[in-house]
Amino acid sequence: MIATINGKLAVREPGRVIVETAGVGYEIAIPLSTYYRLPPAGSPVMLEVRQVIREDSWQLYGFMSVGEKRAFDLLMQVQHVGPKLALGVLSNLSPEDLVAAIGREDVARLDAVPGIGTRVAERIVRELRDKAADLKLIAPAAVAPASAGGVVDDAVSALINLGYKPAEAKGAVDSILPEDGGEEIGLENVIRKALAVLASER
Repeated sequence: MIATINGKLAVREPGRVIVETAGVGYEIAIPLSTYYRLPPAGSPVMLEVRQVIREDSWQLYGFMSVGEKRAFDLLMQVQHVGPKLALGVLSNLSPEDLVAAIGREDVARLDAVPGIGTRVAERIVRELRDKAADLKLIAPAAVAPASAGGVVDDAVSALINLGYKPAEAKGAVDSILPEDGGEEIGLENVIRKALAVLASER
């Protein structure tokens, strides 16, 4: 079972990376929380990895922190929560925010994540109430600043990967962008503000 991977970051995209090591390129699905923290393409990188084996596929999921990986593992214990949905939760909520939402039984906060729905949100709260406290022991990794340029396209692409339609993703990003095109406030803040706009419209 692969636990970590260390190599060169060959491809860096919202939701997906390819890490080259020992002459092999590993395609790894990632949440946006990890994407924010990645160095530029071509840089060395190390990711915490969870390998999920299905009858028809072997897929790697990567994280910049142990806390994110543990949160992913916890979410995967919930009925009807698969890897894609777990990544969606972690793209919208940090491990700390997830713990807080579960502790407050804030079903609405979880329901705001695309694809979750009220029943699954309630199930997450119910099934993880006694388990999620362990995540509080994990310190979050520092967030690397987003590179200038391409902020709009990256933000729209990230929202589409989360399940939003291209038109609504672009509209939400455009509605919160300053005149600098988002370079001053950074990609992470653009995405977070756009997610808040989209959540308020649902």
